[in-house]
Parts: sequence; structure tokens; C-alpha cells
Amino acid sequence: MFDVALSEAGAKVVLATSSDESYPPENMLDGKAETFWISTGMFPQEFIISFAGMMDISKIKLSCYHVKGLSIQRSVQKEPSDFEVIEEKELTPSDASLQMEEFKFDSTGARHMKFIIKSGFDHFVSVHKLIIDGTAVREQE
Repeated sequence: MFDVALSEAGAKVVLATSSDESYPPENMLDGKAETFWISTGMFPQEFIISFAGMMDISKIKLSCYHVKGLSIQRSVQKEPSDFEVIEEKELTPSDASLQMEEFKFDSTGARHMKFIIKSGFDHFVSVHKLIIDGTAVREQE
């Protein structure tokens, strides 16, 4: 298992509903907790991560701030479409520290992952680090 959501591993943010040039969505995939993506207010906010190929996902770790309602979805299509929900959760607030959330799955295949932040504990939310543990899946020609 390795972090398939790192930009070094070929993962890319292909959609983000908000962007600030000082805090771009690509910061979520650089492996550093001190850099982050910040929303521009209003909900829902979403972002889509595309992998280099089909991945077998076992665990997602999310370091974020002020996120309340979260939906995690996956797609196995070549293009990021036809997403299905694999987890929905109301997160617990943490006053002055990052929220550290972990989601475990039984061998879930995905080419793309969509994260929908349905609500927040404040007008703005941030995602500091996204770790998706998985392995590449050998695809049939």
C-alpha cells in the first residue's frame, strides 16, 4: 500500500469548485500538512482527484479544518463520471486543531474520487492533507 493521492504518484486535482492562487487545490496532494486548499465560502464545495489508473483503495485519511458534512464518492469510468457514494459522514468539530478523519474500505476500486463538503462549521473550510492508501490494479487490455 502506498499513498496513491500524491502528485508524485500521478494523482491530479481535475476539478475544484473554488480556488485561491495562494492556496491552490494541488496543495492537498503535495504530502505536506502545512500547505492547504481553502474554500471561498458557500456550500457545497467539491473536488475531484484522478489517479494515473485504476487503484484499489483501502483507507483515506483527511486532515481538514471546519468541515462538517462530507460525502466521499468513487468512479471506475475512464472519465470522471458516474460517481457512487462510498461514505457519508458528519464530522466532529475541533476548536483550534486540525480534524483528522480516517475512513476504511474493503478493497474499493477507483479511477477518480470525488469529495463533496456539504457543510462547514464556519464559512470557510480547508483541506490540508489527503492520504489515500491503495495499490495499482493491473487492467485487462
